[in-house]
Amino acid sequence: MIDTYDIIVIGAGHAGCEAAAAAAKMGSKTLLITMDMTKFAQMSCNPAIGGIAKGQIVREIDALGGLTGIVSDKTLIQFRMLNKSKGPAMWSPRSQNDKTQFSLVWRNFLENIPNLDIWQDVVFSLLIENNICVGVKTIIGAEFKSKTVVLTNGTFLNGKIHVGTNNYLGGRTGELSSLNITEQLKSLGISSGRMKTGTPARLDGRSINFEKLIEQKGDEIVTGFSFLENTLGIKAEKQKSCFIAHTNLDVHGTLQKGFNESPLFSGTIKGVGPRYCPSIEDKIVTFNDKESHLLFLEPEGFNTNEFYLNGFSSSLPLEVQYNALRKIEGFEKLKIYRPGYAIEYDYFDPTQLKPTLESKVLKSLFFAGQINGTTGYEEAAAQGLMAGINAHLSIHSNSEFILNRDEAYIGVLIDDLVTKGVTEPYRMFTSRAEYRILLRQDNADLRLTEKSYNIGLADSNRYLLTKNKYETINKIIESFNSTNISPEEINPLLENTDTNILTQKTKASNLLLRPQLNIFEILSIKPELIENIEILESLKADILESAELEVKYAGYIEREKIIAEKIKRLDYIKLNDDIDYSQFKSLSTEARQKLNKIKPKTIGQASRISGVSPSDINVLLLFLGR
Repeated sequence: MIDTYDIIVIGAGHAGCEAAAAAAKMGSKTLLITMDMTKFAQMSCNPAIGGIAKGQIVREIDALGGLTGIVSDKTLIQFRMLNKSKGPAMWSPRSQNDKTQFSLVWRNFLENIPNLDIWQDVVFSLLIENNICVGVKTIIGAEFKSKTVVLTNGTFLNGKIHVGTNNYLGGRTGELSSLNITEQLKSLGISSGRMKTGTPARLDGRSINFEKLIEQKGDEIVTGFSFLENTLGIKAEKQKSCFIAHTNLDVHGTLQKGFNESPLFSGTIKGVGPRYCPSIEDKIVTFNDKESHLLFLEPEGFNTNEFYLNGFSSSLPLEVQYNALRKIEGFEKLKIYRPGYAIEYDYFDPTQLKPTLESKVLKSLFFAGQINGTTGYEEAAAQGLMAGINAHLSIHSNSEFILNRDEAYIGVLIDDLVTKGVTEPYRMFTSRAEYRILLRQDNADLRLTEKSYNIGLADSNRYLLTKNKYETINKIIESFNSTNISPEEINPLLENTDTNILTQKTKASNLLLRPQLNIFEILSIKPELIENIEILESLKADILESAELEVKYAGYIEREKIIAEKIKRLDYIKLNDDIDYSQFKSLSTEARQKLNKIKPKTIGQASRISGVSPSDINVLLLFLGR
């Protein structure tokens, strides 16, 4: 045995990095074990962070004191706020990042966090005593003892890579698989399955004719992800462009010639792939009426010619991929750095986890990331953060940190996993959240920073910044609610924005309710609305926009809060872990089976289990004397 720790984190992907950083920052003596110290939070797939619903998750990670948002801001090469044409509940930040710098910045953070040690090795087995995980043993024979262990192995558990008829063991191209852990956990009663994901070829930008592609520039105003000041590593005018390309019938025909050698169609691949991020061969079969599919060409960094072709994941033979790519307009002389491939890997049934992400089977063992059946850097990072927090709390205060569905997308994510389980790689969408207007990307700090500060993760600087920010927002709202604007002042603007003119004075807040007007236009004709309010210049645009949203959507926000509170009452009704649901003959057979398997902690969680009906919930309420 080399040393003893509070927490050992296995794997330094997005989940592992957030777990280790959170645990160490909260005060736990932490060890992060990784196969390769040059690939912290490696962007194995596309070089981007955020997007629809995922951007909200990154904002929440940042609000809690996690690092993904800050690292993204420091390494972004392009930023866009998606869905600005829709309502604010749908706005989602997304960045393109320099993937090499992304890993380096993460490493710099990790190496400078007190209480955090790093060890390069491969974990071969867990140390188990009396059904409690007490440490790990590595492939070179090193043993480390700990009070808790967090598993974040990503796609490495029995990972197998496929390119056409060729396949070999690997957790990522050029890297080893992690063996034995799955078999050990299965022998201890934890169920596992196989999933599959894929990635496209990496392209040499020097061989691409960009004039034939559609350029996609970044936003003129770069806000980034972090709520902190001065985290951006780029100015708007320095951003790199992405490009849009399209497949065609020639491309599809060339790909189809290789279908007989496709591991996806031959049955060689047994794992279930992501429905919402299918391979190009899947798209051609599923959408056989389409003559073209959209592709996004994404730069991998500032100082490289490497490009990622989003939308063209494939496990077809190398020659088939290469020939098909060269039939895309602009790619006629294409050269590639490596082909696309599919990877199969083990995951564990997340319904065997508590909402803290601790195993129900083995005490002191936490699971986070893709091994829980999810897909995406953001979903993994969120789970890692929550596992790291809860591993620390389980040791030092015997408490837990759980976010409800009306408090965070992270709450929706974890509740979905532990309550409903997965049958395919889980990806977050805004449609999965019932309370989207409450869970906007702009107010994640209001929702979460104080909670994190109270458990010792978010620091006092972040907490005070958040507190001052929302005091300022409330002052702005109060000013708009109490200040009248005359027709003479506002009518010229109203005429230009094609909305009804005023015939008498009205409150500024009433004008802000009009969809044709925004807060900046009103301030341009009535600047005194905020003249006496002290606003931090670097956050001025964000603060004004948040104030506008609170006024514009006040009715919707209040309605969602009322609905959430009614539904949340069921989450206050606790269920004991030792209830034997098979005794309730009034429950349906499916309900008895699933309730016994999942052992929900509350009536609310029980009501969200697929197959548990409202009449089954009534039976449980009667049992509890309700």
